[in-house]
Amino acid sequence: MGSLEAPTTTENGSTASPAGNGKSLATDGAARAPPPEMTPEKAPDSDSSKRRRSSVLPLEVGTRVMCRWRDGKYHPVKVIERRKVSSTDPNDYEYYVHYTEFNRRLDEWVKLEQLDLESVEAVVDEKVEEKGATGLKMTRHQKRKIDETHVEGHEELDAASLREHEEFTKVKNIATIELGRYEIETWYFSPFPPEYNDCLKLYFCEFCLNFMKRKEQLQRHMRKCDLKHPPGDEIYRSGTLSMFEVDGKKNKVYGQNLCYLAKLFLDHKTLYYDVDLFLFYVLCECDDRGCHMVGYFSKEKHSEESYNLACILTLPPYQRKGYGKFLIAFSYELSKKEGKVGTPERPLSDLGLLSYRGYWTRVLLDILKKHKGNISIKELSDMTAIKAEDILTTLQSLELIQYRKGQHVICADPKVLDRHLKAAGRGGLEVDVSKLIWTPYKEQS
Repeated sequence: MGSLEAPTTTENGSTASPAGNGKSLATDGAARAPPPEMTPEKAPDSDSSKRRRSSVLPLEVGTRVMCRWRDGKYHPVKVIERRKVSSTDPNDYEYYVHYTEFNRRLDEWVKLEQLDLESVEAVVDEKVEEKGATGLKMTRHQKRKIDETHVEGHEELDAASLREHEEFTKVKNIATIELGRYEIETWYFSPFPPEYNDCLKLYFCEFCLNFMKRKEQLQRHMRKCDLKHPPGDEIYRSGTLSMFEVDGKKNKVYGQNLCYLAKLFLDHKTLYYDVDLFLFYVLCECDDRGCHMVGYFSKEKHSEESYNLACILTLPPYQRKGYGKFLIAFSYELSKKEGKVGTPERPLSDLGLLSYRGYWTRVLLDILKKHKGNISIKELSDMTAIKAEDILTTLQSLELIQYRKGQHVICADPKVLDRHLKAAGRGGLEVDVSKLIWTPYKEQS
């Protein structure tokens, strides 16, 4: 589950610009070309560099080397896959690399000239390196190694399953998509049907989410497609924002296409082909051309674990505008209407966890400020529909709770609350509950 609301967080804790920010098709131009000074002139090969080149090429899968990234600087990468470019030169390959400092969403194909062959390290036999880490019991060192080297958001998988997941999804199959007025670089692998295996770019109808191989096909489709909004009931409209509830059972193809699309931006997402069990809440920006999807969340029609959200996504062109937290807030307003407490389905992705922590923090701090801390966790849960366990972990992270005489006690000093509220930043988009027209789902007999 991943809200693409927060900035991309790298594996070493720093931040980087995400690779998938949508570019308007009208202004894309040569935006991807680096400034001239970032492309160093290639010096003539010396005899020693030629010998070095011939000794290491072609690079094996698993090789670690330095690679020039789009910022013009060299970063450590690991070769994940390779493919032949020329039939004449035996060493002419392109390499699919993982930047070890960054999240997998930045993995990409690079040309040989982007690699610093002087920095090539020997291939590490990871099967030997990780031997023993697949058993039921792991040492602390082994568990830490798995935590550090594998993708976040897979806490429920053992080491063997993690490797299987990464092997199957290691190379992005679709590089870019066109959706409405945006061309968007993808982040992850998505298991589209086999007939799309040779497509680097797909064209989506932004209303029905059907996808095609060629622009001409999309143009023909758009002349025939009657939809100007997601297929479903509009349950919320405030200004130019609308929310549509789409029943996966009634709109199966739309639900499946939405899952294919979401998987391009969510590494951990399990693709459910049986979408009958889910409701999809699709957020749109509306204008005179129609309702354009910004993001969505899904939830099970019946959840025994009190999950009020299964998957959440803000599309890259719309991130950092408050939509992620809006979707989270909307899911809790639905829980309030149901008279239940809710919690997101686990595991949370990195960006999902950031968005949820931000939302929980802001909501709880506002209430504690108003009540001057004189309130219990149970009362907070009843007021917000946030599960007690989520409230507890949030307050613990803020150091606003203590354990006394067998129970948790909230300690909310006004100055501490003000400091946390200042750090939490603005609240962002709010759900106008008076504009929500919705009744909880009931199975029709």
